[in-house]
Amino acid sequence: MVDEQSLAQVFFLNNDQQWEILGKGHVSTIYVERLQGMCLLVRSEPNGLQILESKIKPDTPYERRQGTLIVWSEAENHGMAISFPDAARCYEIWKDICQVQGKDPSTDITHDALVESENETLDDVAETYEVLELPDCELGNLHQIAHLIASALTSSLHKERLVLLLGNEDFIKKLLQLFHTCEDLEDTESLHDLHDIVKGMLLLNKASLLEILFSDKYIMDVVGCLEYDPALAQPKRHREFLTQKVKFKEVIPIIDHELLQKIHQTYRVQYIHDILSPIPSIFEENFLSALTTFILLNKGAIVNMLQEDDKFLSTVFAQLRDKTTDDDTWRELLFFFKEFCAFSQTLHSENRDALFKTLRELGILPALKMLMSMNDLQIRSAATDIFTYLVEYSPSMIREFIIEDQHSEDSILFINLVIQQIFCDTDPELGSAFHLMGILRYLLDPNNMTTSSHCEKSEFLQFFFKHCMHNFLAPLLSTTSEYIRDKDNIVGSDENNKNCLNNYHTAQLLALILDLLSFCVQHHAYYMKKYILDKDLLRKVLILLNSKHTFLNLCALRFMRRMIGLTDELLNRYIIEGNFFEPVVNALLKNGTRYNMLNSAIVELFDYIRMENIKSLVAHIVEKFYATLKSIEYVQTFKGLKVKYEQEKERQNQVGKNLCYVLYSKIFCRGSSVIEEEEEMSINENVKEEAVKPPPESDFEDYFETEKAKENEDKVDTPSQTSFGDFKFTSSHSADAADGASNPNCRSVISLVDYSDDEEEEEDETPPSKRPHLSP
Repeated sequence: MVDEQSLAQVFFLNNDQQWEILGKGHVSTIYVERLQGMCLLVRSEPNGLQILESKIKPDTPYERRQGTLIVWSEAENHGMAISFPDAARCYEIWKDICQVQGKDPSTDITHDALVESENETLDDVAETYEVLELPDCELGNLHQIAHLIASALTSSLHKERLVLLLGNEDFIKKLLQLFHTCEDLEDTESLHDLHDIVKGMLLLNKASLLEILFSDKYIMDVVGCLEYDPALAQPKRHREFLTQKVKFKEVIPIIDHELLQKIHQTYRVQYIHDILSPIPSIFEENFLSALTTFILLNKGAIVNMLQEDDKFLSTVFAQLRDKTTDDDTWRELLFFFKEFCAFSQTLHSENRDALFKTLRELGILPALKMLMSMNDLQIRSAATDIFTYLVEYSPSMIREFIIEDQHSEDSILFINLVIQQIFCDTDPELGSAFHLMGILRYLLDPNNMTTSSHCEKSEFLQFFFKHCMHNFLAPLLSTTSEYIRDKDNIVGSDENNKNCLNNYHTAQLLALILDLLSFCVQHHAYYMKKYILDKDLLRKVLILLNSKHTFLNLCALRFMRRMIGLTDELLNRYIIEGNFFEPVVNALLKNGTRYNMLNSAIVELFDYIRMENIKSLVAHIVEKFYATLKSIEYVQTFKGLKVKYEQEKERQNQVGKNLCYVLYSKIFCRGSSVIEEEEEMSINENVKEEAVKPPPESDFEDYFETEKAKENEDKVDTPSQTSFGDFKFTSSHSADAADGASNPNCRSVISLVDYSDDEEEEEDETPPSKRPHLSP
């Protein structure tokens, strides 16, 4: 037997800054590959369980006290200490620490000294602390053991120490033997203590204990102990339920004995977990985390073992695809496979990839298509759940199969089969339809479409809008057509005409359809815009505003709001030409002064148009509906629309004026420039002709005399004033020369006037109103 006096004690500074003992054991320094450094290692005796593993870091402060204590800090407020039985052993460990940190072993401090607890020193604790010890496992000590375990659960340090003591299989074996003795003696008080002991051991949340308690030879005794809850007047019959009422069904015989044991163990441990799980509102974050991890690891192991058995999965799929298989067998096969897919969620990504690749090669998707078309509700439900797992795992794989399915010989496409299942849901709350609609939305979500391949997105969307959208909209189109037909026939009251819209089940289904349509408008605008315009879809959607169900009204408004949010002028013109704001305004007026979600949604729709200043819609709303809406004053939305409209109108008027001025100037100046260029070209041609044929020398004298006479006449004449229509121009040759040199436009204005040689212009007696206007 190991001498307790030769063991070192390991202490821990708790949250109250009090030193508590962690355990006793042998201390050594060893290189740990996992931590890539020298570590302090403490192992208990006699079982060799590891109490402490602490890496010696170069910058961690260590201190040696009184020759037998080594104190350091793992982290802030996380002090650790080892008390050695003698100074010699302490010095050996101290030398190793100093060697790692490059310090002199003769010093007692490697860095700054640590602060001791305010209440008591570590020296006192090392001398006076009583190590937690369990009494012998005997019938008379059960109450003491139960109390000890219950008190230890409140302290993390005590829990660690208790795990070391309870980790001995001999103790657990003796304890469960006492359980049978107490049952034989009908010792109720001791059975209650055993319940508290076993439950406390499970709540210690340690995997090493769970491995022992859940082994085949102990697990049913553990379940038996949990039957005797002191809070219950009568014990539960957990063992009877697990052994007699629960029946393990093997649709395909499992030969592997180890696999069978693992399946049974997992089911029983899950049952124990459900017994211990408290009310969710008081569920702690890490409560029973070790138990949960144990179950998850078991499920992963089961999946791996089944996957490795090629014959097993092949046999399952062969029976699934066989159309001669009876419904009961199909049902059991699907239930098994549904649980198999649920277990597969615990696998690592690499293992899960390999599994689903195997399932696809075995033909899981064609088998599901066949099973989802069956009339049996349980079979369809199980097949839908399996399909959900596959979609969540790899939507790209499902999209690829859906596109390929159009080339199959089946009359109905797989995706249309899913849509059909949505509309066939008889549940008043449409639970299955809601679930399938989520799958459809996930397949259409661009966020999980492969970003590196644009072909996947475009090809699938083209396929969906071509082959599936008309099926998806069938209930909406048929309902609105029925409403229009009843309204046109004018048979009965208005309330009777609305029966097709007021049915709660139909309204829920239409709401689901509109939600997905709004999603498509937001994420697939190009395809939806084309479909809306081709099918006049908004007109049919707004008919739903006549329903008495507010949630359906809101869905219709949300669809229109998504369209307007695209700020696409083509859609805006479609809305204007269809006068689609009229049913919205009518719904607002019908709602009256009630402040509810419908009112808020409609006001937000108009307010968005105002804030974004969508000019075409603002003008349409103000011109057509402002007279009706101006009386609504509890919000400033409609007055704001009027202000936006007036501002835009004023701006357009100003733009029109500026445009007329600019066009007049440009056209007028362009015309004058053309005339000026023609005159200059004519003069230049005359000059060239005269230069080619100069006059005879005998005519030079007459020429100079004529020119001189003209100059004298020009000097005598006053500046001439000529009128043209309503315009008058005053000019002189000197002014023309100056202005023409500096401003060619001025010369152009004068050149427009038609001067007459030596003739006065006759007075125009035509009334001004009938005179021709000058057209530049």
